[in-house]
Amino acid sequence: MMKVLPSCGIALLALAAAPVGAADDPFRIGALVDMTGVYSGIGGPGGIAAVKMAVQDFGGKVLGRPIEVVSADYQNKVDVSATRAREWYDRNNVEMIIESTDSASALALQKLGASKKKITIFAGSATTELTGKQCSPYGVHYVYNTYALANGTARAILEEGKKDWFFVTADYAFGHSLEANATNVIEQGGGRVLGKIRHPLSAPDFASFLLQAQASKAQVVALANAGRDTQNAVRQAAEFGMGGSKQIVAPLLIFDNDLRGMGLKVAQGLQFTTAFYWDYNDETRAFGKKYFAQTKAMPTMVQAGMYSAVMHYLKAVQAVGSPDSDKVMAKMRETPINDFFAKNGRILANGQMFHDMYLAEAKKPSESKGEWDLMKIRKVIPADKAFEPIAQSACPIKG
Repeated sequence: MMKVLPSCGIALLALAAAPVGAADDPFRIGALVDMTGVYSGIGGPGGIAAVKMAVQDFGGKVLGRPIEVVSADYQNKVDVSATRAREWYDRNNVEMIIESTDSASALALQKLGASKKKITIFAGSATTELTGKQCSPYGVHYVYNTYALANGTARAILEEGKKDWFFVTADYAFGHSLEANATNVIEQGGGRVLGKIRHPLSAPDFASFLLQAQASKAQVVALANAGRDTQNAVRQAAEFGMGGSKQIVAPLLIFDNDLRGMGLKVAQGLQFTTAFYWDYNDETRAFGKKYFAQTKAMPTMVQAGMYSAVMHYLKAVQAVGSPDSDKVMAKMRETPINDFFAKNGRILANGQMFHDMYLAEAKKPSESKGEWDLMKIRKVIPADKAFEPIAQSACPIKG
């Protein structure tokens, strides 16, 4: 029997079939996350907590119906994601799904959501295919994508004069997309890629990959991976003496919890692109402290984005007076996003949430004033510089 996590979070309630839209029928939102695997710290239980916080702060009801949050562990498997989402749509009247999964699963959810005319919000996946050839009128890519990650980090490092690159890449859709986007930036900026090697998800040992990168003599070893894979690669690179001025290590996607997990002694000086940092301004600090009170951790950009996206969605549902996906999507696109996560954010016709990104740097241990004081924002990357212009998008939906 599928279980629902109520937004009030007191008990688990068994789902039962009910007439869609009945006054006492819960308005259900689904959250698909990695609960225990390589990406569990990025979204995971903390992502579900963020969704439930948004529901609680919204008031717990929409259209006069109590809001319930359905959650599941997709186990890093595409078939599990698709099967669970289909069950939610067909059996449990779930109105919207938000994910913090990987890109391969996200593409499967995109296709399923389009066929069911259900809104899917992508918070943790990164492939630009979601707003490119495989875009959907019901898909929203909310937090970041590989174009923005590569554009911010690679461009900054190129501007420092480091032109020769080597890629250590996760061997699936996300890694391939990140590597391809970064390669375009590097080559357009006058740099060159000396080599690349791909590793499986949750690689137990990066030694052979890093030794090849070290032997290439490239000035930059770019890590096109995420989560524990990135943490392990950075740690082992430090053990091999990599990361100095002659050969820097550049993670193209990294999170607060990664820096905390590695420790600033290892992570110090790493440059990367992020969509959010809890200690950026008064609004982000207020949200961070509220989130910490419930989870005992500061939010990653994915977790913060999940809160923001759910709140934006629920406001649109309330405004149009219906869960109808076409009406809700139209309202979400026409309404600017102005909250702690984004200022003047907007959802484009191809589903991309267009907002500023940030170039960040991991602090030195001597600069940190606490457990979660991990990074400093070096500069704001305006939305029109961070994300691909819609005119260049491969998505057939242009407006």
